[in-house]
Amino acid sequence: MSSLTRRPPTDSGTRLRIEADALARLHAHVVEGYPHEVVGVLAGHAADATVRRAAPLRNEAELDPARRFVVSGLRLARTEAALEAEGLDVLGYYHSHPDHPASWSDADRDQALPDRSYVIVSVVGPAPQVVETTAWRLSDDRAAMLAEALERLPADPRCC
Repeated sequence: MSSLTRRPPTDSGTRLRIEADALARLHAHVVEGYPHEVVGVLAGHAADATVRRAAPLRNEAELDPARRFVVSGLRLARTEAALEAEGLDVLGYYHSHPDHPASWSDADRDQALPDRSYVIVSVVGPAPQVVETTAWRLSDDRAAMLAEALERLPADPRCC
């Protein structure tokens, strides 16, 4: 199924927390990249499942970047290593669905890794606006993505 289809969510029983500054940066990346898909890494602390940083990556897709994203393995590995060197854990990844719902597609599921969170953001144009942000986790049998509760936290007064 494509991302045009809104899938009924099945609850994963898990929760992802995201700090306001990280969510604002993630949404800014999505709007800036419109009409193409954008992609990035969610980093923070695994102990409390809290995203403290959204690290943007460059969509390297040459064919249909409005519907697909590609990131080289080397670029991804370097980004993850840099975040881990800062004491952050890689909690998952995010990407946008321009002019489509924030539901997972078969391609999203096929690329997903276990024990990671996947945030999908729906952005619509022509003046790009974020309309929906959802979180998902891969089911144990890899057949589906399960909805993950997404808790938006206030800005950290100690931050930045």
